[in-house]
Amino acid sequence: MKRQNKYRKFQLQQKNIEALEKENSRFKRVYSEYENMSNELWNLENSNGEPVPDDFINAMVLQASYLEDEIEDWLLQFNETKTKIKH
Repeated sequence: MKRQNKYRKFQLQQKNIEALEKENSRFKRVYSEYENMSNELWNLENSNGEPVPDDFINAMVLQASYLEDEIEDWLLQFNETKTKIKH
């Protein structure tokens, strides 16, 4: 059985992500980079190929966490804006 990709943190917020990607090119670029990095990390950690140095994987995990933080900030701001509009 294939394990779920632990780097796919934002799956439940896809509608908000799609809306943000349409209105903000920087968000779109950051989210795209995050998705690419997440996929690459998943592949590196689950492949049976050449071993990859831990330092390299740790650096990628750190970079992915910075991107996650930035994406979370955007999503929080987006959700706050939507809530204000509803009231």
